[in-house]
Amino acid sequence: MNQTTTCPVPKNQIPTSEFEQLKDSWFFSWPTKKNNFIDKALATSWILALPIVATIASGSWELKNNPLKLFAVSLVISLTSPLLLTIRQWMGWSYISDRLQSEKITYEESGWYDGQIWEKPIEIRAKELLIAQYEVKPILQRVRSTSRNLFFFFLISILILILIRL
Repeated sequence: MNQTTTCPVPKNQIPTSEFEQLKDSWFFSWPTKKNNFIDKALATSWILALPIVATIASGSWELKNNPLKLFAVSLVISLTSPLLLTIRQWMGWSYISDRLQSEKITYEESGWYDGQIWEKPIEIRAKELLIAQYEVKPILQRVRSTSRNLFFFFLISILILILIRL
């Protein structure tokens, strides 16, 4: 069945189209790739954030005079970069999951002021539920696992900093 002929929703607002756009985008495709690509990308963001955070932290008199403290604090604070990226990943993929699993689609024909609601036919809903279950759910699990590990690492790092009183 052709969704564009039976569906009044503009093509770029159809959940399957939104899913394809998200899957093909540079940033949101990270968890869909093999070989722990998301972990490598987040590690790269952490490494790239490190000199920026170190430069800002070096403005502190206490850290400026103690390079070890400066480096340790910079390592921990720069972890916020991959944490924020995983939160954004989660928000994007959760939005698509919700749209795919929804019985009704909210859409705009020409702007924010003319919102409409369209109820999906059974065959479209069934197809989108399969996409949500077998393609989006594993992605969300991967992002959840990655963010959980990052958050745990972040908390442990902060506790270590507190315990050694840096």
